[in-house]
Amino acid sequence: MPPFACPNCRRLVHFEVRVCPACGFTLGYDPTGDRFLFLGDGATTWRDAQGAGHEVVVCRNNDDHGVCNWLVGTDDETPFCRACRHNRTIPDLSVPTVPERWGKIEAAKRRLFHTLIRLGLPIETHAEAARDGTGQGLAFDFLYDPLAEEHQNPQILTGHDGGVITLNLIEADDAARERIRREMGEPYRTLLGHFRHEVGHHYWERLVGKGGEIQSFRAIFGDETADYRTALQNHYGGGNSWTTDYVSAYATSHPWEDFAVTFAHLLHMVDTLATLGGFGARLDPFPGPEAHPGPEVNFDPYDAETDALVSQWVPFAFALNAINRSMGLPDLYPFHLSPAIVRKIDYVNGLVKKA
Repeated sequence: MPPFACPNCRRLVHFEVRVCPACGFTLGYDPTGDRFLFLGDGATTWRDAQGAGHEVVVCRNNDDHGVCNWLVGTDDETPFCRACRHNRTIPDLSVPTVPERWGKIEAAKRRLFHTLIRLGLPIETHAEAARDGTGQGLAFDFLYDPLAEEHQNPQILTGHDGGVITLNLIEADDAARERIRREMGEPYRTLLGHFRHEVGHHYWERLVGKGGEIQSFRAIFGDETADYRTALQNHYGGGNSWTTDYVSAYATSHPWEDFAVTFAHLLHMVDTLATLGGFGARLDPFPGPEAHPGPEVNFDPYDAETDALVSQWVPFAFALNAINRSMGLPDLYPFHLSPAIVRKIDYVNGLVKKA
């Protein structure tokens, strides 16, 4: 996402900020205006960079648990912000390790919702969807799994079902998540990546399954009526062959997973390019078969055509990977975009624009 500035002193701040490290004023993110507001010393009114006051309060999850820095309108029908109102189940906070991990999960989820809002995608809670008849709502269950904590087989599987995204709290433990990544043979595993992938399943049902796009989907991704359970068993049993038509090995398992993986990669691209563009980043001419006269993000990635996204993403991803390697870290983006994958990304991008 683009960088944000403290509305009081204009210092750049991270999206998770609550107190400006420069001026010390309390900050809160206002999703309605896509900006931070501030509270001055002893003040009770949230103000923007121009000094105008706004009728907002902190999200209930900040008051009760200290895990949110978003604001909600005083006239809103819920005391929870645009992201927290989708929580159906929060973890058992009496367990000492849980509050910190839940905080990490909520931080990743807020980044997801920022992107969904900027893309203009429909975001309804289950209650809103039922009331308005707009389709399938979105909810989250964040669950503590004692057996997973004991390094046994997890009893709670991260996944999506009917608009409900379940996340095992063990995923917020960096060491455990890395162990799982290695066991699964994955090149990449993060909390934000989980959210972007699982919400892709939600939008498949919302935009494809219930959106009259089945035939166009099958023309790109294949027949989704293939038995899903059998497909996953075949994948984990080593029955699938990965080709460059798929962005990852897991995407080969079933057309639903291929779509979710592709959806996540679209979100990876637009959000990272928006960050690069917000900092005014540009590169020298990029030579080779994918030559570019001088990559820079001089457009809005959240509303860009796929060709524009990919043409900038390829050289910037190479540069970011090189930076990571200079720090002794794995590649930031350990994937390759073939023409077949770009075609799939273009299909998903078209769905998003239509929605």
